[in-house]
Amino acid sequence: MGLLDTIVGRYFRDEKAGRVVAFPVDRRIRAYVVRSESEELKIRAFLKMYYCAEWSLQLVSLLLIVGCITELTDASENSRVHFVSSAAIFLGMYSLTVALPYFLLWRTFKKALLSFVSPQDEVVVSGKRPGQQQVLLAVGIIVFAIVILFGVILLTRAK
Repeated sequence: MGLLDTIVGRYFRDEKAGRVVAFPVDRRIRAYVVRSESEELKIRAFLKMYYCAEWSLQLVSLLLIVGCITELTDASENSRVHFVSSAAIFLGMYSLTVALPYFLLWRTFKKALLSFVSPQDEVVVSGKRPGQQQVLLAVGIIVFAIVILFGVILLTRAK
C-alpha cells in the first residue's frame, strides 16, 4: 500500500507546535495538533478507508458506464451521430453514478474529519495545501481515463 501511505502521509507534518495533521476542508489549511500516536493512527486509518471508498466508487462506476456505452455503441448504425449521443449519455450517466455519490461521500468525509480533532488544537501552518498535487494527479488520471474510454469506444464501435 505504498501509494496509499504516500497520499495519507502528506496530511501529516512536523511543525513548531509538534506533530500536526492538515486537512483540506476549505480554501485555507486547517491544521490540528495530534496529541498521541494512537490518534495519528486512527486518523491515518480513516483517511485510508476514505481513499479506498473513493477509488472503489470511481472504478466500479466507470466500469459500469463503459459497459453500458459499449452496448449502446455496438447497437448503432450511424457511428458519427451515435458517437456524439454516446458521449452525452456517458456524461449524464457519469454525473449520476459517480459525481453525485462522490459529492455525498466528500460531504460526509468533511464532517467526519472534524470529529477526530478538537477546535482548541487548531494551529497555523505555513506552506501550500497538502492536496494541491493530489488534485493535479486526480485531474490527470481522469483525463487519461476519458481518453482511454473514447479510444475503447472508437475501437469497439460497429462498422
